[in-house]
This record gives sequence, C-alpha cells and structure tokens, in this order.
Amino acid sequence: MSACRLGKVFPETSILFLCDMQEKFRPNISYFPQIVSVAARMLKVAKALEIPTVVTEQYPKGLGPTVPELGAEELRKYPKTCFSMIIPEVEKEMAAVPKLKSVLLCGIETQACIMSTALDVMERGLDVHVVVDACSSRSQVDRIVALSRLRQSGAFLTTSEGLILQLVRDAAHPRFREIQKLIMDPAPDSGLLPFLTAPSPRI
Repeated sequence: MSACRLGKVFPETSILFLCDMQEKFRPNISYFPQIVSVAARMLKVAKALEIPTVVTEQYPKGLGPTVPELGAEELRKYPKTCFSMIIPEVEKEMAAVPKLKSVLLCGIETQACIMSTALDVMERGLDVHVVVDACSSRSQVDRIVALSRLRQSGAFLTTSEGLILQLVRDAAHPRFREIQKLIMDPAPDSGLLPFLTAPSPRI
C-alpha cells in the first residue's frame, strides 16, 4: 500500500486551503468562532513548517472580507463565485508546490464549498485531509452528512491536532517546541462530540 493511500502527510508536499471564512457568515455558521480559532491554529503551524497557504473568499462584495481573527491579513485572498476553491489562480498556487500530494482543508460550508473543493482535488489524484474541527455549516445535519459523504468519496477526516502531529512527526523536529505551544490547550469544542459518542458514529 502506498503512502498516498495511507494518507501520510509531509510539509514539503502539502498545501493548506482556508475556505471562505468571511464576516457575513459569522452569525449563521454553527460554532463559527471555534472553527476560525482552529483554522487560525492550522495557519500558524503552516507558517512554522513553511507550508504554502491559499485563502479564498466567496463573493466578497456581498459576503464581506475574511475575518481578522483568522490571522491571514498578509495573505492574498482569491475571490470566487463557484463553490470549489479550484479556480485558475488556485491551480497556479498548487502547481508551484513541487510533488504536491496533500491538500489540508479548513473552512465553510462543509456541504458546499468544502465538499466541492475536496471532490475536485481528489479528482486530480491528490489526497484531501478535511480538518473536521475547522469545518462547519449553518446546519449541523448538513455538516455531519457532508463529512460522511466526503469519507465515502475517499477524503481523510482528521482533527487539527492529529494532523499537526502527523506533519511534525518527531519531538526532535526543530520547530516542535514552537508547535507544541500551539496545541498545548485542546481545540475548542465545535459540536462534534455528540455525533462521535453516539452508538453508531455518523462520521
């Protein structure tokens, strides 16, 4: 079995996608502050490990800018109207990563832009790691069913901490102490626990 099929991740062959975390979504997305907090943590880790990052905004004229607490002020924002993040500008960013194998995916909404992006990425033969505690929707039903659908289609579902530790791989990593501080406190509760502890987990 290949490393790709196992879902192993390495910083040098990965790219982080931050999808549409914008002001107008703030009052409507379930667990929005928690989702953004976890995505911000992923961005800090990406910076520490020199993982390229792409940020998109869905129709920013109507839905507003990326929220400041994400910490992505210095990153270019790619506007889009289609649900998928895979627009020509983002494809150029992907092409700039030698031997790209893995897309690390955070954002909203799970059943719309996260779903469309993940399917488009997998169609290109790449692994997708959906950070479940950094993805949400207006409806928790849509969120959970979309995560199940993504797993059926071949995406890897992971928590932020699980993914971060896979990227670092070794306590001897030169940036481990820095990253350890970022995960010292558990990620905030984003409403997934009831679904994971049910008799028949839904994701």
